[in-house]
Amino acid sequence: MMYTMVLSGLHRMSGLYLTACGFIFVGWMLAAALGPEAYACAVRLLSGLAARIVLALGLAAFWYHLFAGIRHMAWDAGFGFEKRTARISGFIMFACAALAFGATLALTPAGRFLLGMP
Repeated sequence: MMYTMVLSGLHRMSGLYLTACGFIFVGWMLAAALGPEAYACAVRLLSGLAARIVLALGLAAFWYHLFAGIRHMAWDAGFGFEKRTARISGFIMFACAALAFGATLALTPAGRFLLGMP
């Protein structure tokens, strides 16, 4: 059950990371509300490599947290507690999160921004 403990811990950590990223989102929205100069400053700040890495990790945390949350809801309903089932659902959950992250990077304007593409 060590495997499921690690995935559960990652679920909690991804939730904390998403909370921290929420402050970045609020700052971005506040800059948009304050006018063009403030928004341009925020975009410059968020366009740097370090900020894009933080935002990409936030995107990965979002997808991981979503799929892990669905898995936890199945557990709350009493499904998937057997060791073999828990391992399989953990693999599927992780694969879904990785595929969703990759698809977001490849198929959306946000992904192109995070990758530094025009």
